[in-house]
Amino acid sequence: MPLHHSVSVRRSALATVFLAGLSAFPQAQSRVPDRTIIYLDPQEHTNLYPPAGGFYPNGGILSQITDRLTWQDPETLEIKPWLATDWSVNADSTIYTFHLRSGVTFSDGTPLDAQAVALNFQTYGKGNQALHFPVSEAISNFDHAEVASPTTVIFHFTHPAPGFLQATSVLGSGIVSPATLGRPFDDLGTATGIIGSGPFVVSADIPGREVDLVARQDYRWGPKAGEGRATVERIKILVVPEDSIRVGALLAGQADIIRQVEAYDEEQIRRAGYRLFAPSTRGVNTGLAFRPDNPLVADIRVRKALLHGTDRQEIVSVLYSRNYPVARSILSSQAAGYADFSQKLKYDPALAASLLDSAGWRMGEDGLRHRNGQTLRLGIHVSLPHPQNKTMLELIAQQWRRLGVQLDIMSGAAAGVLLDNLNPQRTPLTVSEVGRADPDVLKSEFFPRNRDSLLQKGGQSTKIRAFRDEALDTMLLDIASITDREERLRRVVAVQEYLIDNAYDIPLFEEPQVYAASPDLKGLRFEAVGRPVLRDLEFTAP
Repeated sequence: MPLHHSVSVRRSALATVFLAGLSAFPQAQSRVPDRTIIYLDPQEHTNLYPPAGGFYPNGGILSQITDRLTWQDPETLEIKPWLATDWSVNADSTIYTFHLRSGVTFSDGTPLDAQAVALNFQTYGKGNQALHFPVSEAISNFDHAEVASPTTVIFHFTHPAPGFLQATSVLGSGIVSPATLGRPFDDLGTATGIIGSGPFVVSADIPGREVDLVARQDYRWGPKAGEGRATVERIKILVVPEDSIRVGALLAGQADIIRQVEAYDEEQIRRAGYRLFAPSTRGVNTGLAFRPDNPLVADIRVRKALLHGTDRQEIVSVLYSRNYPVARSILSSQAAGYADFSQKLKYDPALAASLLDSAGWRMGEDGLRHRNGQTLRLGIHVSLPHPQNKTMLELIAQQWRRLGVQLDIMSGAAAGVLLDNLNPQRTPLTVSEVGRADPDVLKSEFFPRNRDSLLQKGGQSTKIRAFRDEALDTMLLDIASITDREERLRRVVAVQEYLIDNAYDIPLFEEPQVYAASPDLKGLRFEAVGRPVLRDLEFTAP
């Protein structure tokens, strides 16, 4: 049965079941002003500690219930006031002083003052071992926070931190109440326990199924001048893993917004007159990162062979749409410091085969390459947050199989996947990608004490025998510390080229977040890396 026919059959059957479950929200009342907005997400949230907001289901909730010191204009990327009315930075970017709005409160009525802001950033910048809070990947070189007055907070850094101002605008720096930060990390998976100052409050959390939000009546401190309480009363975020059901519910008028529209559904949604949004994540492109501690990929010739043996254009043409441009570097073309290195990423299967030959991997009668009795066989786990990831990996496996390389695609329970991804012998490759509209995003992805995609010794894994690239780490720290903007951007270009020249990562495509919405819904906005802002939603039809 053809793929699209199979999808259509499943959509018809499964959507019928789901739509029946939404009968409590009939179309007859769908256009009254206090209507409940139905938002469908393919995945449930995990933990709502703000620095965990990089996971889009987490961020979709945090974006509605927390505010930040600043906000980043998604069009210009300029940093503008929010909870902070103004700020100053010393000459070497080691001291930041913020002046706060007065009269802001958390949803439990406690004041959002300098003491609360200082506690948030002290936690995000240093972590809290007793409560198991990790350090935020967005904050570098943090030393301590100082409360100068009820509305003035000063942040001190051990070394220059030029990315900190932008870091105050990201979801990972959302401000939560001191009571929230007094609870253990593991307790913050329950959304009703997160007390923020945002335009919505969590009224219910049914694990694995839904999160309900209600508008906060006294909210009056949005980032734009005169922006007060939300224009909608209630939002219901439902977890619907099957993409065909999400699309079916939207087209049947039983859902208002859906996230992660797959490329093969985009045209159907457009033809039906519904609206598509594909905001860029503006950071490290979706790619495959190698773990060179694994002997099979320790040889740069093997890594380069697989880079040149990956037909990225075929991947995008077969599986995706124009919303997923072929990657031309490690960073998105919309990222600060982007440089085009597509000439170094060309698909060249003849060169790939030659490199594998020179590395001693000979083609056997079984169609696979062998060396000293060992088969060139690699493993990678499916990354569920990424669109069509399993299908994409299967296509890459077909491409590599023509080179004589076996790629095993694995899946399993979350705990097992986590452990495997910390063991380079099990996973010599991993899916890489992170969104952030600041050059520090490279450090977030590749530095050992951040996401550590390459798995270096002294980083996130205890399973590493030897691999460490001190030159790369120094370059990443420089990006996080150099205050001269032009020099910083030159270092960003150098890091991209270094990663490609060493074939540490195969950039595949620029990943957007693709949403669809009812044609008569207006006011849907997105922050700088594609997370939804739902406070301004309105319906244009009566």
